[in-house]
Amino acid sequence: MTREMTFTIREKDAGKTLTAFLTSRFTYHTDMEWARLIAEGRVRVNACPTVPEVALRTGDVLRYDAADIPEPPVDEAYRVVSDDPLLLVVDKSGNLPCHPGGRYFNHTLWALLKERHGLQEPVLINRIDRETSGLVMIGKTPAAAQNLWKQFAAHTVSKRYTVFVEGEFPGRLETTGWLSPDRASSIRKKRRFTQAEAVSAAPDEGAEWAETAFERVRVCDGFSVVTALPRTGRLHQIRATLLSLGYPVVGDKLYGLDERLFLKFCEDAVTAEDWARLRMRRQALHADYLKFIHPRFGALTELTAPLPADMAALLPAE
Repeated sequence: MTREMTFTIREKDAGKTLTAFLTSRFTYHTDMEWARLIAEGRVRVNACPTVPEVALRTGDVLRYDAADIPEPPVDEAYRVVSDDPLLLVVDKSGNLPCHPGGRYFNHTLWALLKERHGLQEPVLINRIDRETSGLVMIGKTPAAAQNLWKQFAAHTVSKRYTVFVEGEFPGRLETTGWLSPDRASSIRKKRRFTQAEAVSAAPDEGAEWAETAFERVRVCDGFSVVTALPRTGRLHQIRATLLSLGYPVVGDKLYGLDERLFLKFCEDAVTAEDWARLRMRRQALHADYLKFIHPRFGALTELTAPLPADMAALLPAE
């Protein structure tokens, strides 16, 4: 398979130099390394050779030959839940990135769909985290993708997750508030959730409004099984919200019991004792239900994905 990445420059990145954009977006190379790759012709702008200092414009198309990126192993397993000429829905494993990024290219659901299903440019409608298992929707045509995106944007798609959290969760909680960067964390990508009643306005520039309903299903040995119904679709919404409520997600190295475990994981320094504390090798979050209007037939469509084996293994026998 080819390992060429393609990116279209958005308005927010216009005016940046090529190296500034690449270094901030893909941290596995330094400025000097990107400059070398550009000089070697491995990075092109609008199909033409370029220089590191070129200023990018909205709509510019970047192509990068990514053959040099060593990719970590993943679990390539996924199950086809629904397939027709306009729409494919799969149930993916809890160790499979949806889309190329970072050190992942061929080891992604996107690349596997190209290889196994012959989709030239798979359009993933609802991307979920690498360590989140469950349902992912893929539009097979531009019209189908636009239709589904509009449904998500209008909040007419019903989504449900099953999540295991540390502690005894209350019966039901409705949360509304803001997601913003966690300034108290040393991890740049970490977010925090602030309940609406705790602040009079957005707590940070760029903060995003988030709404989620949670309901306890079962209390187990030290943890609870909870359903999450997100009404908005924000990055890390469920995990950050649960941490703010005092119920971190089981197995979550970033939004779990101790964020230092994330740093140890990045350094391949997690101990056996750490893994025992985490309970699982990945975050116990599973996208198990979608309800939407089919873009071709106009019919209400409901799809489900059973709890994966690694999460089911934590549950005591009833």
